[in-house]
Formats: sequence, C-alpha cells, structure tokens
Amino acid sequence: VQLQASGGGWVPPGESLTLSCAASGITVSGSAIGWYRQAPGKSREMVAVMTSGDDIVYNDSVKGRFTISRDNDKNTAFLQMNRLKPEDTATYYCNLVKVVPGSVLKYWGQGTQVTVSS
Repeated sequence: VQLQASGGGWVPPGESLTLSCAASGITVSGSAIGWYRQAPGKSREMVAVMTSGDDIVYNDSVKGRFTISRDNDKNTAFLQMNRLKPEDTATYYCNLVKVVPGSVLKYWGQGTQVTVSS
C-alpha cells in the first residue's frame, strides 16, 4: 500500500495550489481520507477530513478556502487550496483509514511541502 502525495510548492499569498494523494494497493472509495499539516516547531494538525460516507470536516482556519475531494476512478484524493496565506506554510500529509472486518487500516503519505511567501 502506498499513498503518493504531490502538488506542493512555493506560491505568493493569495494564490492557489492543488494537492493530490494517489493511492495504490488500497481504494480511496469507502475509506476516510484526510489532509494534515505540520509547520516547523508545531504539532501536526488536521486540515480536512472526508469520511467514508463523504461527510467533511475542516479546520476552522481553512474553511471557505480549502476543499477536500476524491476521485474514485483515479483512486486519488485532492485538496484544493485557494487564497493561501503565509500561515498555511507547512508540510502536508494525506491519510487514509479503511475499516475492514476485524481491523482498521491506517496509512500516511510521505508529505509535500507548501510554502506561502512573497
């Protein structure tokens, strides 16, 4: 099982980025997917989570600016980030949780760096 996160980079404030999390060996369909971030010197925090039933929760700091989604055909999760702010600078990680009979499977992607700076 592998989660390959991509799409990070450097952008000036106010711009947009789209992060992707391509899954292999497991399906995003029927899974809870999440995006988390960790800034230097800070603990990892939840950015957005989509449950297996497509309920969505956002961190208050990104509501109205970020959108989490999944494409089951591409087996990929996305995080559309608009109106980026310097405080959004962090390493972003995708997470997948799938409940199977008798177990809960949890996986993390490797992280992709997002830097928002003028």
